[in-house]
Amino acid sequence: MNTPRIPRRTMLQAAAASLALPGLAAAQPAPVRIGYTMSRTGPWTTGAQVSQEPNYLLWAEQLNAAGGLNVKGTKRPVELVSSDDRSDMETVVRSYEKLMGSDKVDLVLPPWGSGANFAVAPIANRHGYPFLAPTALSRRLIEMKLPYFFLMLQQPKPMCDALVDMLKDSGCKTVAVIYTDELFGLENYAAFKVALQGSGMQMVDDKSFPTGAKDLSPVLRAIKDKNPDAFVGFTYPPDTILASRQSKEIGFNPKFFYTSVGTAFQLYRNVMQAGAEGVLGMGSWNAKTSPGAKAYYDAHVKKFGAQKEPDRWASGATWASLEILAAAVAKVGLDRKAIRDYVAAGDHDTIIGKIRFNGSENVGTPGTVSQWQKGEFEVVWPKSRATAPLMPAKPHWA
Repeated sequence: MNTPRIPRRTMLQAAAASLALPGLAAAQPAPVRIGYTMSRTGPWTTGAQVSQEPNYLLWAEQLNAAGGLNVKGTKRPVELVSSDDRSDMETVVRSYEKLMGSDKVDLVLPPWGSGANFAVAPIANRHGYPFLAPTALSRRLIEMKLPYFFLMLQQPKPMCDALVDMLKDSGCKTVAVIYTDELFGLENYAAFKVALQGSGMQMVDDKSFPTGAKDLSPVLRAIKDKNPDAFVGFTYPPDTILASRQSKEIGFNPKFFYTSVGTAFQLYRNVMQAGAEGVLGMGSWNAKTSPGAKAYYDAHVKKFGAQKEPDRWASGATWASLEILAAAVAKVGLDRKAIRDYVAAGDHDTIIGKIRFNGSENVGTPGTVSQWQKGEFEVVWPKSRATAPLMPAKPHWA
């Protein structure tokens, strides 16, 4: 059988094409590898899967759909290198050591929560990775003076100052407080006590409780007997819902009812239903805050569905942190020291307003208070940031 003769011109074209293939492959920009851990299982999952990881996924998807992350004028695809930290501090620490030490990813994104960020912040600083943390509240992190670490959320002092200012302006005279006995609760409780000084308000009760408590009703009944004008809970999501449900069960309905992390979640509105009306909590934005906030909200709902809205506090801070990081990389590239210097200097336009850092602290965003009103978590304090007026008295639990 004769082998068909291949024309010389065809052979030369094939050879040229084969030689060109490596060049074509090399011409494709390498992905920007961005590493993080996130709680997909364990007790931190609720917060992590509402406030943080959905935003990381949406951000990467949007960037890649637009050609990639702008790295000093060149678009490069984003590759997320992530794992489940199982809500376990040792896993968080080991994973970030690996990401920054041996994997040498280009950039890192923070884990969820004050405790995890407190554990990882020194590691990121040692390896020289800029860290814009959107779910950490800790004065101790600021006092550590880590130059690569930036806290996006308003910290305990401005948040508690805003809350006390609102209560005082509304004629509140007495307040009772509960707080989770870990870093978040302890620091916010301490800041609240300082803010109360000279306010004319009296703290009639204060109780700590262990994280993961299953029953707060004895504490709530004791507080109810003292009939305070305001109840303040420095709580994580499970505690927030537990305190609200059990307050409803025992008929504890003070004029002002404030809980912390989780109050801004759609989950809270879904669980409490009409009972959410008038409840105050930690919140800083909603779709009315800016055109950018509305565009972000719409994109989030389009990707994840109406049953998984972004929360009205840390989700906005998470997206703002990604906006700042992308702007830095567009300006200075992937030089992490240059990114750190860019973040540390000047004002940054974000969906939640201008952000500026003094050391690690975001001093551009004032302390805020939000309130559930007709299905939306409205910013009600300070008045300059408000998306709706304060409802002056919480209605009875529905």
